[in-house]
Amino acid sequence: MTRLRALLATFAVTLVSLVAVSTATSPPAHADGCYSWTRNLSSGATGADVSQLQIRVAGWAGYGVNMAIDGSFGPQTVQAVKNFQASYGLAADGVAGPATYAQIYALQDDDCTPIHFSYAEVDGGCGQGGYSGGSVPAATVQENLKRAMWRAEALRQRMGNVPLTVTSGFRSQACDRQVGGSGTGQHTYGNAIDLVGASFCGLAQNARYNGFGGIFGPGYPGHDDHVHVDTRAGRSWSAPSCGI
Repeated sequence: MTRLRALLATFAVTLVSLVAVSTATSPPAHADGCYSWTRNLSSGATGADVSQLQIRVAGWAGYGVNMAIDGSFGPQTVQAVKNFQASYGLAADGVAGPATYAQIYALQDDDCTPIHFSYAEVDGGCGQGGYSGGSVPAATVQENLKRAMWRAEALRQRMGNVPLTVTSGFRSQACDRQVGGSGTGQHTYGNAIDLVGASFCGLAQNARYNGFGGIFGPGYPGHDDHVHVDTRAGRSWSAPSCGI
């Protein structure tokens, strides 16, 4: 009997250990129309699931940080996750687990766009529609637009969840020239969106914290009635009337 009790005790300890490991490494199963994470992610993790997380939290990396979507969970990603968590009232530990994923699932539509923005409002301008004729293939344009919209979602939340409207998104090269652009600007890559719906200076000033490499607003020629934001590499900010 003593041996049997010992074996049962050992089995119980092993079972508890397995449950603990499973809980620490994998969030509960979730079926999402866009994307579902199957493990917790933290500093040092790599993979496609890290890239998917980065797309959704890149707008939270901090002032002037245009975080790379590289599939590597480094210090910038840790900070972005912490800021995302804090903004939505979650424990800000920098680890993406069930609570963080649940918030992301609540924020995304089945086509992977954030709930407050859509492809319908960022597709081709000049009445053309679609995503063809730009500086990169249509599929790349759509991916770039998705990334820009997630950063705009972060900007919206940062400003108190204020409704924002996109007045211009993707433009073909022909459309960009038609409206006075160079024909190869950020809009032709799907990197750029023009926003209204809140104080223009408030938009421009807050956008500095939400991962936008390009910000143009009041005081910059042709931008007194909207704020242009884009995800270009590097930094080009100009809204003189707003102190930028």
